[in-house]
Amino acid sequence: MQFLGHSNRLILLAEDDIDDQELLESAFGEIDPSWRVVCIPNGRKFVKYLETIQDIDLPALLILDYNMPELTGVEIVKELNDNVRYLNIPKIIWSTSNSPVFKAMSIELGVADYITKPSDFASFQSIAKHMLSFVKE
Repeated sequence: MQFLGHSNRLILLAEDDIDDQELLESAFGEIDPSWRVVCIPNGRKFVKYLETIQDIDLPALLILDYNMPELTGVEIVKELNDNVRYLNIPKIIWSTSNSPVFKAMSIELGVADYITKPSDFASFQSIAKHMLSFVKE
């Protein structure tokens, strides 16, 4: 399967904190309202949801909270790495922790970036822009 970029402007977000979810969704909406963010607050359900999406409709970007119920962001990436279908989708882990160990583990798995969650809306916007920079249009 050749990767031709994404016509589907979908971001799939694994996030169980409603505030972080809403702030990030708002930031993407401010940058470009054509982006659609779907949030799933559980790691296992996130993987199951992704499996139901047709190849043509796969998300342009996956954002995974490091600490999630059932499967962590890192565990999700490990599962997705076993399936060639997901290899060309950039994956970003984000977390409240700025642990160098978490970051190294994430980068080693091939994620595009490991980002520490910001505390103010302006920072959410700059982080959302940074996240979109990994999307191949």
